[in-house]
Amino acid sequence: MNLDVSQQNLYLFLPSKICWLAEILSDEENISVVEAVKRIYASATYRRLEQEETKLWHLGPVALYQDYILNDNQE
Repeated sequence: MNLDVSQQNLYLFLPSKICWLAEILSDEENISVVEAVKRIYASATYRRLEQEETKLWHLGPVALYQDYILNDNQE
């Protein structure tokens, strides 16, 4: 079994990461989960998350939320 993460299989990790992040964002900013998901997919954090070489996929939901706040909440 191949357990290596590559650009070709990274997409398998993203839905759960986005779901966890959307729940936090929704709670913290008092917005709907749908709005949170839209914001995440439009964010610089997501653009970096979908690139395997950034290794952002290693981060948990709280660290991803912190990254989002630092890099995207200023837009």
